[in-house]
Amino acid sequence: MNSVEKLLINRLQHGMPLVRRPFAAVAEELGLDEQQVLDTVKKLLDEGVLTRFGPMFHAGEMGGALTLAAMRIPEADFERVTEQVNSFDEVAHNYRREHDLNMWFVLATETRDAIENTISAIEGTTGYPVYNMPKEQEFHVHLHFTV
Repeated sequence: MNSVEKLLINRLQHGMPLVRRPFAAVAEELGLDEQQVLDTVKKLLDEGVLTRFGPMFHAGEMGGALTLAAMRIPEADFERVTEQVNSFDEVAHNYRREHDLNMWFVLATETRDAIENTISAIEGTTGYPVYNMPKEQEFHVHLHFTV
């Protein structure tokens, strides 16, 4: 990664300003130009360095629902199931874990009923059970990685 890419990744982890031209504001803050920021974000997405870029909404505050889910996937099937699970729009933050339940992800849906429907659809698609672990208490970790 070049210095502009690193600078931009480090900055974007802290959110975008809520202004008419957020990319221009970030560019000004970093001493870049708006088009350079837009082109760099596109490049990082195209190359897979960034897998997602967009707003994060609190589904529960908007009448929707969130839950943490886990699956037990045999190593030989892990890659296939990961692709299948990640194909669902409701899935975010899918991580591999060194645990008997080795795949963990967050589901965010527009309604509470949609959580169960999505879990059923994932189970039907993958052939493996999904363990639903709804949130009891929310913590804000503010985890950022310096590149």
